[in-house]
Amino acid sequence: MSELVTGEAVALELRPAKLPSRALAVLLDLIVTFTVYIAVSIGLAAATASLDDAAQIALTIAAFLLVLVGAPIAVETLSHGRSLGKMACGLRVVRDDGGPIRFRHALVRGALGVVEILMTFGVVACIASLVSARGRRLGDVFAGTLVVRERVPVGQTRFVPPPPPWLAGRFAELDLSAVPDALWLAVRQYLTRMQQLDPQVSWAMAAQLAGDLATRTGTPAPTDIPPAAYLAAVVQERQAREARRAFADHASASAGVPSAYAPPVLGAAPAPAPAPAPMPTPPVPRPSAVPVVPPAAAAERPATGFVPPA
Repeated sequence: MSELVTGEAVALELRPAKLPSRALAVLLDLIVTFTVYIAVSIGLAAATASLDDAAQIALTIAAFLLVLVGAPIAVETLSHGRSLGKMACGLRVVRDDGGPIRFRHALVRGALGVVEILMTFGVVACIASLVSARGRRLGDVFAGTLVVRERVPVGQTRFVPPPPPWLAGRFAELDLSAVPDALWLAVRQYLTRMQQLDPQVSWAMAAQLAGDLATRTGTPAPTDIPPAAYLAAVVQERQAREARRAFADHASASAGVPSAYAPPVLGAAPAPAPAPAPMPTPPVPRPSAVPVVPPAAAAERPATGFVPPA
């Protein structure tokens, strides 16, 4: 069994792909690739008929490298390990720890695939897959990848148990960059099977894995936390970081850079600073023409007997 981490950072257990399904997926990919290559070659031959032989040979080599080598690498990188043949057969290329592959993994697999599959007609790849315990060819060995099956019964899917709620965020400052992929895979496999082990054996394995993990991180494992809970909390922290990184990359790629943060153009004159807006002056109260006498003051004046004319 192997594990796959989805885009939502959920660890799923999947089986490594066998040689027949992988061979069928490669055959479908080769049919599609050679069909595109023949169409591109015919178009280039018709478009470059007026060029000399050297130019035609150079364009033919460029088309071979771009279609038969560059296109599979681009497809696996953009689809995170799912080419057309693998999608039809329910397969996916993942890292050794179950995470999604990146460009460097697809580049190594594609470069070695020219020798393993194209130049030797798949003989070297078949022999390497039969010898490997997990059915990996040389490209997978050097790239650190694994081809797994995505379509499995729901009952066979196992999840990593979550840590106790009081451990949430406790290992947010832990440095996980030095932890190898093989150790992550061993920790995940233990967490999914610890309920099936003998309690003493399970505790011993958890203590050993926690010690290895603490050695790689440079921070001793807490003594007040059971080893299994410590492993589950660290795995959850790593999955949360992977999810935040994936969502941040997707958001930055879809949103783009705002125009307010665009870099200045070299050689261009700096834009003049806007003039400060004038401060508003407070209104000055105008004196009234006729003084207003309060009623109380008017009532206190003595009567003079003079009545103003109407």
